[in-house]
Amino acid sequence: MDEARAREVLGGAGVLPGAAGDARLIALGENAVFAAGDLVVKVGRDAELLDRARRELAVALWLADAGVPAVRAAEPEALLVDGHPVTVWHRLPEAVRPAEPRDLASLLRLVHALPAPPFALPRRDLLGGVERWLRLAGDAIDPADAAYLRERRDGFASAVAALTPHLPPGPVHGDALPRNVHVGPDGPVLVDLETFSADLREHDLVVMALSHDRYGLPDEAYASFTETYGWDVRTWEGCSVLRGARETASCAWVAQHAPANPKALAEFERRVASLRAGDETVRWYPF
Repeated sequence: MDEARAREVLGGAGVLPGAAGDARLIALGENAVFAAGDLVVKVGRDAELLDRARRELAVALWLADAGVPAVRAAEPEALLVDGHPVTVWHRLPEAVRPAEPRDLASLLRLVHALPAPPFALPRRDLLGGVERWLRLAGDAIDPADAAYLRERRDGFASAVAALTPHLPPGPVHGDALPRNVHVGPDGPVLVDLETFSADLREHDLVVMALSHDRYGLPDEAYASFTETYGWDVRTWEGCSVLRGARETASCAWVAQHAPANPKALAEFERRVASLRAGDETVRWYPF
């Protein structure tokens, strides 16, 4: 879905007071995200994302009822317009500063204290996209590397299923990074609710541990995260399993970009080589 198609759908939805052509495109990925006035509209790539869009709205309403600072829905129902799900949100005020790890930790404490919502949440399937991403990579990557990642996927899927958690399982954000926190005049707010799941709470904490160990998050920034949350997931014996699963998925995710981007191929090869060598100190770079 390109911008032109997304604007067609936006116009057909009729959810904005003005013309769709006047809305500002602020993101284009699985969703095209448009801002206009005090509203934000998300146009999904295809009809397969409708259930996820509906769940994201349900999560937003549930968090509002629970008093958790998060993005709020402006309309309670998702529309399906020409095969594309459309959801409408209240626009957040301008950020007063970048989000920090401690901001994320404070919000995760609130989310992790919640009981299950009155609707079903899926499990956090870290490895579900691996096959599709490797298929998209095609001949651009070494078949031996693809086979290696498939083997890792299967091994870690079994290992994750056998974990004994330290924290009580329950609702998790699913993509717990500072980029999914917006710090406005009233404080930090949780955004991007599409990956909310019901699973091990440790899923949300391993993300930041990996940011420190692989992506260069400074020691003091990681310490502010663990101090604010109240626990360091790296002390849990299952941490290496969740970390390994996430690293496997991250490798495969980069692979899908390799056919069109030499830098993606180089990053994929760096990551796979470090996994094959068992070297957890090799720096990875966001892509």
